[in-house]
Amino acid sequence: KVKTFKNIKWTQMHGCWYLPFSQLHYQEFKKHIGNDVELNTSYLKRYIKRRKVLLSMDVTSKGNINSTQAAMVRQCTISDANLKALQDFLDQLKLKAYSPSTIRTYRKEFIPLLSLLKQRDVATLTIDELRKYILFCLEKQGLSEATVHSRINALKFYFEQVLKKDRMFFDLPRPKKPLILPKVLGEGELCRLFNALSYKKHKAILFTAYSAGLRVSEVVRLELKHIDSDRMQILVESAKGKKDRYVTLSPVLLDVLRQYVRQCKPRPQKYLFEGTIPWEPYNARSAQKVFQLARIKAGIQKEVSFHCLRHSFATHLLEKGVDIRYIKDLLGHFDIRTTERYLHVRKDKLVTITSPLDDVWEKGGIEW
Repeated sequence: KVKTFKNIKWTQMHGCWYLPFSQLHYQEFKKHIGNDVELNTSYLKRYIKRRKVLLSMDVTSKGNINSTQAAMVRQCTISDANLKALQDFLDQLKLKAYSPSTIRTYRKEFIPLLSLLKQRDVATLTIDELRKYILFCLEKQGLSEATVHSRINALKFYFEQVLKKDRMFFDLPRPKKPLILPKVLGEGELCRLFNALSYKKHKAILFTAYSAGLRVSEVVRLELKHIDSDRMQILVESAKGKKDRYVTLSPVLLDVLRQYVRQCKPRPQKYLFEGTIPWEPYNARSAQKVFQLARIKAGIQKEVSFHCLRHSFATHLLEKGVDIRYIKDLLGHFDIRTTERYLHVRKDKLVTITSPLDDVWEKGGIEW
């Protein structure tokens, strides 16, 4: 009977039959096997109950969880005690007014441990056990150093901010992060990138990001009132770290934006760049897709993202001799060391350094 059901499949790994998770499939399967077989739905009911709880805890998209179904199943293996720990964890993050992005990241990094523990209460873990767990994440799961840092931050918040334990993570070693230099586009590549687009709105989005060194989230959240043409400034409101900052409004960009607004139909009502719904900001993912489309059309082979416009802005300012402290303020960095990464990619100093190969070649000591 089970084998003959049209939507059922066999999994060798788990040694069982499975079908899509939906009420329709459940009703059809129940009807298919008839009244001679009794279904044990206790696990299903438990899963649905926990799924509702986890959805109610979701802060990412108004209750619509973005994880895959498999990830959702893993989350539903969390014990009652650890489910309460997760709720306390999220409540504390909200009370401390962490941004939705940070809460989403911390939630994502805390859940794998709770799922792994099964019935073990997370609050009973010792620092040695946590150290072994971090080692497990690195060696067995193959997580990157950046991801492990993020996971440690989430665990540190739970044990120190929720459980109010002493600074138990002070001596916990952290994997050394690799030094990844910012990827930058040259002026010629930028011209090709901008020229690859004909739609004025899309061009204006990329112009704004490069002209002011903005993150994609900052570009799409710009409101019309943030463009101050009298003082030639742009207000970036509640950016990363809940910081406001002013950046320079380029005369060229101001002219571009004025033309864009005049020609845009329907005209933006609140946000500088609005999506299909008036009074709603343009989707950040859509802006990233616009960039990638332009990159491909421009024939740029570098593996770069929308964020490289911000990197290019900072690097080009450095090459023009702008003081790094001003660039730090324009980018909204907390620490000057973050801005100093751009010192490694500025080309004006590199091109003045002669390779020793050139010296040997000029002396005629090499044949080719």
